[in-house]
Amino acid sequence: MATGAQRLLFDDVGAGHARPLDTTALLAELEQFNEFGAATRVDTVPRVDDRPGVPSFTNEFWTSKQRAASSMHEISYRACFKPQLPRFFIERLTTPGDVVYDPFMGRGTTPVEAALLGRVPFGCDVNPLSARLVAPRLTPPTAEAVADRLAAVDWHNPGPLDETLLVFYHPETLREIQALRRWLLRRDADGTADAVDGWIRMVAVNRLTGHSPGFFSVYTLPPNQAVSAEAQRKINQRRGQQPLRRLVPDLIVRKTKSLLSRLDPAAQARLAAVAPNARLVTASCAATPQLADASVQLAVTSPPFLDVVQYAQDNWLRCWFCGIDPKEVPISMHRQLPDWQASMTQVFAELHRVLVPGGWIAFEVGEVRGGSIRLDEATLPCGVAAGLEPVLILINEQHFTKTANCWGIDNNRKGTNTNRVVVLRRPC
Repeated sequence: MATGAQRLLFDDVGAGHARPLDTTALLAELEQFNEFGAATRVDTVPRVDDRPGVPSFTNEFWTSKQRAASSMHEISYRACFKPQLPRFFIERLTTPGDVVYDPFMGRGTTPVEAALLGRVPFGCDVNPLSARLVAPRLTPPTAEAVADRLAAVDWHNPGPLDETLLVFYHPETLREIQALRRWLLRRDADGTADAVDGWIRMVAVNRLTGHSPGFFSVYTLPPNQAVSAEAQRKINQRRGQQPLRRLVPDLIVRKTKSLLSRLDPAAQARLAAVAPNARLVTASCAATPQLADASVQLAVTSPPFLDVVQYAQDNWLRCWFCGIDPKEVPISMHRQLPDWQASMTQVFAELHRVLVPGGWIAFEVGEVRGGSIRLDEATLPCGVAAGLEPVLILINEQHFTKTANCWGIDNNRKGTNTNRVVVLRRPC
């Protein structure tokens, strides 16, 4: 929790309300919400037990504009939600100094947004890649420190080149990538790695592949996933392209400046105040003894949507750069809804343990299998079985941005196009 001095630092920052809303006040605010010019549509979702149905609220509850969020979020990852989603709940259901937790933290949108708002960030993910993406942004270095550290890298010691990667990279670019990877892993091994090294690794991981000259690679899929070498070979043939020379250290400094571009001194101070109390766990979120009982005020998360996203496959190149064997990461992918529900019930039971009495969960899911499965409705019995009280379902409807459109998905179709958030609470 924040000290008195820290709370003074956080005054009027992302507060939203003088104090966290209770259930009645939250329901009333959502019903009356019209910040973007439309009235909220109110419905009821039946429950599987004999209790009254759960109210459902549909509207545009936060902006889809990327630039409305901090530049610190501009790290690509597959199937991540916008920072405006956790901010919406953090501002209404917590106060500065409270703990905000994401048990499926991925790229870390919830913990980073929480920290920027002066809340203590907790996060968990079974993939160690996740902590490598999140921790550096809680203690960001200056661009000058990054440039100085890059100047110390032994760029002439790449080791044997992995020629299978030449479908992505110019030979000289690959030499620099491998030299940096080798240098960072060596510093990990000898215990000299620090926060600046962690930042450089995070940025490099997010420059590995993409579809513009700002990435190390030739043109490929958007940077939140890496195709196989064979698939990239076909892309190169179809486009008649060859990898061009990219300067690895220059691109890392450029991306560093971009990430820091909208991080003002007040936000830096808030990060510095809460970062010492942050907890980032690499484990299954169904069993997190590292987190104390009744320590979390709010959990905001999005679990895997059945087998929609292949996280291990998408992140193979990032894992390679970080020295992670994807085969050793026990990512759970469920093809059948009952299996998914059984897994989520275990997660909710653990969330019940770590939540304070009266603490909240905002659980973002969607429709899958062409809309035939609505995971928001499938989530409700899982929460009830774990002793949680369903409060509401929030459906955020928006027009798509260019990233979604590039996958050929129309608005409000194919399941993951709207945010469907199940809000639950631990009884007091």
